[in-house]
Amino acid sequence: MIPGGVNSPVRAFGAVGGEPPIIVRGEGARIWDADGNEYLDYVGSWGPLILGHAAPQVVEAVTTAAKNGMSFGASTPAEADLAELVIAAFPHIQKVRFVSSGTEATMSAIRLARAFTKRKYIIKFEGCYHGHSDALLVKAGSGVATLGIPGSAGVLEELAQFTLALPFNDVKAIEQTFSRFNGEIACVIVEPVVGNMGCVLPVSGYMESLREITKREGTLLIFDEVMTGFRVAFGGAQEKYGITPDLTTLGKIIGGGLPVGAYGGPAEIVNMVAPLGPMYQAGTLSGNPLAMAAGTTTLRLLREKKNEIYPRLNRLTQQLVSGVLEAAKDAGVALQANRAGSMFTWFFAKNAVTDWNSAAQCDTAAFGRFFCAMLDRGIYFPPSQFEAAFLSAAHTEEDIQRTIQAARQSFPTIQ
Repeated sequence: MIPGGVNSPVRAFGAVGGEPPIIVRGEGARIWDADGNEYLDYVGSWGPLILGHAAPQVVEAVTTAAKNGMSFGASTPAEADLAELVIAAFPHIQKVRFVSSGTEATMSAIRLARAFTKRKYIIKFEGCYHGHSDALLVKAGSGVATLGIPGSAGVLEELAQFTLALPFNDVKAIEQTFSRFNGEIACVIVEPVVGNMGCVLPVSGYMESLREITKREGTLLIFDEVMTGFRVAFGGAQEKYGITPDLTTLGKIIGGGLPVGAYGGPAEIVNMVAPLGPMYQAGTLSGNPLAMAAGTTTLRLLREKKNEIYPRLNRLTQQLVSGVLEAAKDAGVALQANRAGSMFTWFFAKNAVTDWNSAAQCDTAAFGRFFCAMLDRGIYFPPSQFEAAFLSAAHTEEDIQRTIQAARQSFPTIQ
């Protein structure tokens, strides 16, 4: 009844073999499938559940909101509550527009950049995934990389020609492209910490160079913080690296596990969005009360306890990543790791992973064997080498030690 049995390709187990479990319940750091199997979860709905599954305060907020009506197609106080929290956490955002997905957010931000600059071309980076809108499915990561799809069927060449895909962490390529397309580039969109070819960090000075070049060229810099916003730090990657973009897209955590997206920036730019300006974007369920309630509650909890939650997440994630690396070394398995805050990826490779080319050289078959061995031991990781894993505030020291022990048991079986 459903293509491939899934409503998003990354949920399929084609890259690792076998049938995906059908999940029926989650609590804290654990999920249960329809057969009653329990798993320690490091997917967390692909990032939104930083507080863990079914966090009591979030459930209560959603339940209360639902009792008052699930959707109105009209403005509600909850939209202003969440907007206030987002704007306070991201100083360059003076106005924010809520949508229903990260894809809508990035698509809309690019349309806004083109409207503001009156230019056609955009720059994205190989292996970065910004949703499935036509202009952005060019050398994308995530499920596109996992399935080996070269972009996507149905994307018109006439549209794709205005998307310039460059290697990540390569300043020279940026300079050459701006020289070739002088005065024609509307925006550069980037995951400041890439999460969709696995977790890949910017090399020292790279983000600073992007900011300097785009300012010089009158091009808008868009940080896609759908994954990193409120994840790698409360104020996202721009807080972590001290870089201020022109526009920011958000999602995942700001909805507390419900469908949501957002894009925002200075009033000078965002005032071009209808009804104030000529750039049109709309959505029946945008800013729906349930997502606003879940997001507001999540962000308030993170803000109140950020000096407790984020240091603990960093410490436990570092402990987990280091412990698994040590287990791999002891077993003679070539393994690399990248981590930013509580998002991370282990790469089955001999050399460091810094861009799409190095990520593509990983031993995906070894990853698949490792994934299956860990799943058999009750540890649930993303079923793709090209996805990031996540810790939540619900994970414990005991969970970390159990995972490291499972890895020690698994590595000898996968060679």
